[in-house]
Amino acid sequence: MAKVSLTVNGKNVEKDVEDRTLLVQFLREDVNLTGAHIGCDTSQCGACVVHVDGKAVKSCTMLAAQASGCEVTTIEGLSGGGDLHPVQAAFREHHGLQCGFCTPGMIMAATDIIKRHGTKLDEATVRAELEGNICRCTGYHNIVKAILDAASKMDGAAKVAAE
Repeated sequence: MAKVSLTVNGKNVEKDVEDRTLLVQFLREDVNLTGAHIGCDTSQCGACVVHVDGKAVKSCTMLAAQASGCEVTTIEGLSGGGDLHPVQAAFREHHGLQCGFCTPGMIMAATDIIKRHGTKLDEATVRAELEGNICRCTGYHNIVKAILDAASKMDGAAKVAAE
């Protein structure tokens, strides 16, 4: 057994887990946060993406014990309050979701993409960066539109905050 101690969505969590427990299993079964989905168990679909210390990680490829001491943010903790995060709002506005299974992972990946690329983000970059996230419903067109729109709004909000 491994003692796992980490911060999940701003809350300290300590649990004893089997050494082989994946982070996605830990989040779903021990912390009761079910936004990260288990889609493939082989890191190909991206439905399990969360942020670990501010970086997008496929939580089906990381052991819970490896995340000990880290800050983990899931889709449930992304907005930090009652309002939707700009990426969540853009997905809703641009119909970037259908069945919703891939949506949490897509949104978590998208926020990381926007964080890393900012105003230099273009359609080709978004499509290339999303190669590790599979959606079987939307064909990606509206997802890409949503991410580009969110990036422009987030950049605008950052400029207003800086003034």
